[in-house]
Amino acid sequence: MLRPLKNIFHEADYPDLLVGLEVADDAAVYRINDEVAVIQTTDFFTPIVDDPYAYGAIAAANAMSDVYAMGGQVVLALNIAAFPADMDEATIIEILRGGAEKVKEAGGVIAGGHTIDDEEPKYGLTVMGIVHPDRIVTKGGARPGDVLVLTKPLGVGIITTAFKADAADLAHVEAATQSMIQLNKHAAEAMQGGEFHAATDITGFGLLGHAYEMAEKSGACLRFRFDDLPFHPGAKDYADMLLFPRRS
Repeated sequence: MLRPLKNIFHEADYPDLLVGLEVADDAAVYRINDEVAVIQTTDFFTPIVDDPYAYGAIAAANAMSDVYAMGGQVVLALNIAAFPADMDEATIIEILRGGAEKVKEAGGVIAGGHTIDDEEPKYGLTVMGIVHPDRIVTKGGARPGDVLVLTKPLGVGIITTAFKADAADLAHVEAATQSMIQLNKHAAEAMQGGEFHAATDITGFGLLGHAYEMAEKSGACLRFRFDDLPFHPGAKDYADMLLFPRRS
């Protein structure tokens, strides 16, 4: 569906667009001057946990993660929300508070947003970050011999799917929730201070989906040792029960 847009926006006509549709990375990057490039991204989704505050924090952390995956720093965010007209006001406030406090933790600020009526709640952010134009980290820089580093355990998608099916241990859900609201801020800072060639955030397409994108764009092969991969408690058990997230 995005291919026709490439015929409208030829990136050769936009020399300051450093990352756009033609490379399909985690976020867009536009150079402002020799010292500053703007990172722009947006993400939102329906609730995956019952607690409204946690839902807001998870959605915000997820949206900001794309900025961190590019090696950037979060500076500004806008709310994107859709709520039922009869939704409890206190619940909406908690969702927005969860997102706001997570953005504040990141060092950014929420400066507005847009909300519509919808039968199913949806919440997320459009996020602006900044990065030095020479320090952008993309999916396509992996090299043979690089070590793959994961900042979080795997399996939150399986655990939240099990939770929706009333099959999850609440202790497993809590551990997954705490992982999802953890910012990748320190990982982004580490990338700016060391020699990192490529990065991405692992979300809806899972480890293999996002690893494939990195391998394809880098022209390199990625090798995993399954026994070395970190998984959240319960994730393997729910996988054995075939409780996998569905992709539309």
